Amino acid sequence: MAVASKRIPVPDLVPVKRALLSVSDKTGLVAFAAALAARGVALISTGGTRAALAEAGLEVTDISDVTGFPEIMDGRVKTLHPNVHGGLLAIRDDADHRAAMETHGIEGIDLVCVNLYPFEETVAGGADYATGIENIDIGGPAMTRAAAKNHAYVTMVSDPADYDAVIAALGENDGQVPLSLRKQLAQKAFARTAAYDAAVSNWFAGEIGETAPAHRAIGGTLAEVMRYGENPHQQAAFYKTGEHRFGVATARQIQGKALSYNNINDTDAAFELVSEFDPARTRAVAIIKHANPCGVAEGETLKAAYEKALACDPVSAFGGIVALNAPLDAEAAEEIVKIFTEVIIAPDASQDAIDIVARKKNLRLLLTGGLADPRAPGLAVKTVAGGLLVQGRDSGVVDDLDLKVVTKRAPSAQELADLKFAFRVAKHVKSNAIVYVKDGTTVGVGAGQMSRVDSARIAARKAEDAAEAAGATTPLTRGSVVASDAFFPFADGLMAAVEAGATAVIQPGGSMRDDEVIKAADEAGLAMVFTGMRHFRH
Repeated sequence: MAVASKRIPVPDLVPVKRALLSVSDKTGLVAFAAALAARGVALISTGGTRAALAEAGLEVTDISDVTGFPEIMDGRVKTLHPNVHGGLLAIRDDADHRAAMETHGIEGIDLVCVNLYPFEETVAGGADYATGIENIDIGGPAMTRAAAKNHAYVTMVSDPADYDAVIAALGENDGQVPLSLRKQLAQKAFARTAAYDAAVSNWFAGEIGETAPAHRAIGGTLAEVMRYGENPHQQAAFYKTGEHRFGVATARQIQGKALSYNNINDTDAAFELVSEFDPARTRAVAIIKHANPCGVAEGETLKAAYEKALACDPVSAFGGIVALNAPLDAEAAEEIVKIFTEVIIAPDASQDAIDIVARKKNLRLLLTGGLADPRAPGLAVKTVAGGLLVQGRDSGVVDDLDLKVVTKRAPSAQELADLKFAFRVAKHVKSNAIVYVKDGTTVGVGAGQMSRVDSARIAARKAEDAAEAAGATTPLTRGSVVASDAFFPFADGLMAAVEAGATAVIQPGGSMRDDEVIKAADEAGLAMVFTGMRHFRH
């Protein structure tokens, strides 16, 4: 049942005479509190916050003196009291509310500065279940929501980044805060508690193995407002979740202009793909255009891997994203900057490499601090009209699969290595996906076609174009292997790969016509293995 409003006019300017401060993140706290105190604002605080303010020489009242009750139960109960929440929720211009305050000795609280227990950081650091539970804030969100609801009379500050704006407003308005700012801060506070509760509920679901909870919330913190989205008429912003996964969200941008919406989308695709390649085994480079790989290669050095990846499709690579699975070195940097590239992303970079990239002032260089774990669980979320599609991250890794040889001929050791490489790449190609590989290098990629046959033919044609650009007479698909992200429903897609020159095939299997496809492979002399795992990517 909705609660009716009494329609009391909301004042524009509200004075701040009494403030409650209780924060986990103490960044800028003392300076903010000192500025309030200098304006004659009475300070109330709790626990560690009160100790920090007192140590700085500020006069501060302990919350227990306000409630008339000590902090109990290891601090779980300290602010959940009518003297606090009455002071936050009272409508000051309502005669009944004023009478209640006078009757019960409740004083108004005009400003609340609260940020919450660091739950996201705690669980991201691998905390156990009991520690996670203890870091679920209760009093903080309760005060935040109470103050934000009553923003008509209370200024709610939930982010240290807003301290300066509040102090400036007090200075400009003779110790008062305007309604416009109070509304902005209230919206931000509700968004913060929503994101916080989303983090808690999703962590809790993971802890108890609940994959489809009755309510699913997704929260994030604004990282960047963008000029526009996928197209100039669309608004866009980038938000970071509490998940600590090496990639675009963890990256330091060393140089270059601001990333666009498409840059972030494509760079994420590039880094997720290259993270499939263990740097302890090989150096690897992926070149991405429009979220699809146009060239991926392994090599003894990053330079060698880059040159092989570039040769797969040098036309599409122009203006692409380059991802590396090891720190960028000077040798590789010299090669990459020879053509126009939008973004380079790597776990790290040498100073010499950074200096080389600096010659191209618009080229973005991102250093992530590590590789993404391809086996790590996580959530993938997509919006649809009126809802969200939520699924687990595709954490299947070909090295973990039990590959089944289904043809008369088994693949050679080299073919098997290339088959695994091809399937590793196909996981990151838009469906329907066909990937030709030879000697640890993609030599043809067919992506996003409605027909698997078309993907096979397009990939072969691109290989022919690449051979022509390199001055070769034979496309590299001759003697290659081929991967399909899903089963071949008919033999025609397989035969298109045969026509391109493939000698071995890797695919999930599972079609009702598997026998027909296997027979066609045997007749063509192919080796074929089934993975038992599909990698659709839409």
